[in-house]
Amino acid sequence: MPKDGQGSASPFVEVHFDEQRQRTQTKPRELNPIWNEKFSFNVNNPRDLPSKTIEVVVYNDRKGGHHKNFLGHVRISGNSVPLLSDSEAIDLQRYPLEKRGLFSHIKGDIALKIYAVHDGNHYPPPPTNAGSFETEATPVFQEINTNKLQAEDAIDDHEKKNKKKRKDKEVRTFHSIGTATGGPAAAAPPFVSSGFGFDTHVMKEKAPTVETRTDFARAGPPTAMHMHLPKQNPEFLLVETRPPVAARMRFRGGDKMACNYDLVEQMRFLYVSVVKAKDLPAMDVSGSLDPYVEVKLGNYKGKTKYLEKNQSPVWKQIFAFSKDRLQSNLLEVTVKDKDFVTKDDFVGRVFFDLSEVPLRVPPDSPLAPQWYRLEDKRGIKTRGEIMLAVWMGTQADESFPEAWHSDAHDISHTNLANTRSKVYFSPKLYYLRVQIIEAQDLIPSDKGRMLEVSVKVQLGNQGRVTRPSQTRTTNPIWNDELMFVASEPFEDFIIVSVEERIAPGKDEILGKVILSVRDIPPRFETHKFPDPCWFNLFKPSLAQEEGEKKKDKFSSKILLRLCLDAGYHVLDEATHFSSDLQPSSKHLRKPSIGILELGILSARNLLPMKGKDGRTTDAYCAAKYGNKWVRTRTILNTLNPRWNEQYTWEVYDPCTVITIGVFDNCHINGSKDDSRDQRIGKVRIRLSTLETDRKYTYYYPLLVLTPSGLRKHGELHLSLRFTCTAWVNMVAQYGKPLLPKMHYVQPISVKHIDWLRHQAMQIVAARLSRAEPPLRREVVEYILDVDYHMWSLRRSKANFLRIMSLLSGITAACKWYNDICNWRNPITTCLVHVLLFILVCYPELILPTVFLYLFVVGLWNYRFRPRHPPHMDTRLSQADSAHPDELDEEFDSFPASRTPSDIVRMRYDRLRSVAGRVQTVVGDLASQGERAQALLGWRDPRATAIFILFSLIWAVFIYVTPFQVVAVLVGLYLLRHPRFRSKMPAVPVNFFKRLPSKSDILL
Repeated sequence: MPKDGQGSASPFVEVHFDEQRQRTQTKPRELNPIWNEKFSFNVNNPRDLPSKTIEVVVYNDRKGGHHKNFLGHVRISGNSVPLLSDSEAIDLQRYPLEKRGLFSHIKGDIALKIYAVHDGNHYPPPPTNAGSFETEATPVFQEINTNKLQAEDAIDDHEKKNKKKRKDKEVRTFHSIGTATGGPAAAAPPFVSSGFGFDTHVMKEKAPTVETRTDFARAGPPTAMHMHLPKQNPEFLLVETRPPVAARMRFRGGDKMACNYDLVEQMRFLYVSVVKAKDLPAMDVSGSLDPYVEVKLGNYKGKTKYLEKNQSPVWKQIFAFSKDRLQSNLLEVTVKDKDFVTKDDFVGRVFFDLSEVPLRVPPDSPLAPQWYRLEDKRGIKTRGEIMLAVWMGTQADESFPEAWHSDAHDISHTNLANTRSKVYFSPKLYYLRVQIIEAQDLIPSDKGRMLEVSVKVQLGNQGRVTRPSQTRTTNPIWNDELMFVASEPFEDFIIVSVEERIAPGKDEILGKVILSVRDIPPRFETHKFPDPCWFNLFKPSLAQEEGEKKKDKFSSKILLRLCLDAGYHVLDEATHFSSDLQPSSKHLRKPSIGILELGILSARNLLPMKGKDGRTTDAYCAAKYGNKWVRTRTILNTLNPRWNEQYTWEVYDPCTVITIGVFDNCHINGSKDDSRDQRIGKVRIRLSTLETDRKYTYYYPLLVLTPSGLRKHGELHLSLRFTCTAWVNMVAQYGKPLLPKMHYVQPISVKHIDWLRHQAMQIVAARLSRAEPPLRREVVEYILDVDYHMWSLRRSKANFLRIMSLLSGITAACKWYNDICNWRNPITTCLVHVLLFILVCYPELILPTVFLYLFVVGLWNYRFRPRHPPHMDTRLSQADSAHPDELDEEFDSFPASRTPSDIVRMRYDRLRSVAGRVQTVVGDLASQGERAQALLGWRDPRATAIFILFSLIWAVFIYVTPFQVVAVLVGLYLLRHPRFRSKMPAVPVNFFKRLPSKSDILL
């Protein structure tokens, strides 16, 4: 950055390491200086190097070194310094210069070579420290190279000036290759981590030589504005694309398909609709005919079903041939007679020249089929006619979902349905509340025994039991409330049975009542419950005959309150990824605020899931948002499928998530019903992170965490657009609670919510698996994240790092305040003094100043807003640095299936270590709060007396002294110069630390 007022600068560099400092020569009037100077620093203890920081500061030399301007600095962690010998080479590494404070104006980068040597040999790596946060993955940085720096060769002034004028727009990727390259995972011995230290599990080795930039952000405190985080591997990042879709090309009027299918690429298909035939000749000796139609285009061939003994058959079947794969200009439609003994007999055929086939684009009406006279093999008209319609169309054609596609020409009719695209809807779910209040006149099997009675309620596959009654009489009282998930149409029955405990594990039914869910009244209000009702309890043999009015002369009774709570939203997804937050009742739902359009374009480099035919995949996509599920058609035998299908959803809340999964179809070749479609990967997109009316087209990497580590199973090409139709309602949504009112007025416990969510998922999976074609259970479970709440040390580390990154902001603010108080930057400290006097003299400006500051910072950050939709962060998830044993534990079943006791003991010890650290942190936080309570709690009588006496004196002092004077005195005391400060802790800090807490009375 020019600093001398004449468009230039005279830079020099100071390097600080472990209280050692060295500087380079000054390069006068040079914005692209080259020093080529080598410095050596002594490392007292090589094992302490990872905890050290190297600081490189660039200054502008003014007046012969007596004054200097700050030009930028870099902090480099000793963790990232390669360990080499003098004979080994180290490549150049580049570091962008960082700001020192909020008002610094810095640009440029500096090229360094940094390495450590120890007597010409590698010294052993230091032992892992439980407190060091170390990651082994390779961060990647992308930046625009506007100023190429070549420090290996000297460049003359003329060349440098020409280079500076050139605008180089190439994007260069810098890989940070440190010393932490993981060795083979299989060879790593079992270990016990000392907590959240993220210990290194394998020996480190030297990285390959590439042009690198060290992870400079890992060391040192963050700046006041933001903290640099290590970037992800570029293989796991989003890739923006510009496909030739109508929405991006801004078609106007000329293409009708752009109206509804503007987020996908237009694909042309040749459609052949085979409707029926008449007057076909008899081909068998018996005078009958088993006709079917064969549609042939080049090497692709499709067949209709054959119809037994029918000379006027009706097929109504459509074939679609992709225009990209057309291998002939002649379409042949042949009618044949099915013969199970010899070759099928030829009946007649019709030819079509593709150049004369009409083009149809919706919303045009469907093309009317016509009768065509069949010809024999010599081209002579023969007996019989066939009704056909042939046209060229697109995937927007209404015949597209039901057509038999050319890539599925070898699929049987029974399995063809499994390859088609479909739309599904989840059943409407309700919470069923059953309150068991009491029973009367129970008749025990043994009158001389004390009754121990409980009530069991069964709804479909859901069963719950009350606690045993406290009163062991024939009139027990429970007052227990049980909740279930019911779905429309209400076909299930509620079975309430009163059971007596005769012996451990043995119960006897005293009475039973069967109720229909359809008879249960719905509840919309949050304050009014329906009145309870008495029901007769029948013996198990008579309970089924209640409809026949076979009743005993005397029967026991039970008092129940039942209602369908229509004001709740029945959760069937993980709460972090909910796509629907509407209540069950349609009357309580709010109007939609927008439209979500999703175009599933294609995929590339998918994982081969089948070993046959050179390892291929039969891929399809399934997406879920709200209660609407969609499934694309299956593209056979390819690792780069192209779907180009578009779907639309209504949006009721912007803070929701759409989930898209990719699967391998295992039911296209007569596979057994118990075979499962294989997961390939999934993508989640939160709507609130999308700009309205913007077209997003990206390749999303399909990242999957497996027991062997993080894997990329290909990339999914999606286009997305969120359109807002009601701006006022959408803005108002941000002030409303996420869930319906019922969840807050009468909340359901977390334990019950998890159980009810599992039951809701089971109902949705069972209902969708009965559709045709079925959306199978494994697909529903994968998209709904059934196993999200399982224990994972990797996820615990990630959550801990999230907390630490949040606290780093507080740390940065405290460091900035400490720098102000210690006069590290006198100009900034003087400005803070001026601000203090202004706010003291005009206290009414305090709040406006705070909010104006927030406004300015938010406006400043607008230029740095993220332009890409968020995607899975492998660094944040700790997925790229997880140890194989941690992954093995994460993917282990529950309860654990590992039999070797050493492995289980090691994992238990590691869990104890993690829990111990969490316990210590929570205990420290609790101690600080208890000390604050002890100020007025008289736990320490002398401390409390001192505090209340000080409070009285302070109150009198503030009362008699103007507030402005008090504020100025306090501010000046806090901002006093370091020469007036003591290195000992302040009196208030000492007083607070001496207060008692409850930690000393814990066992």
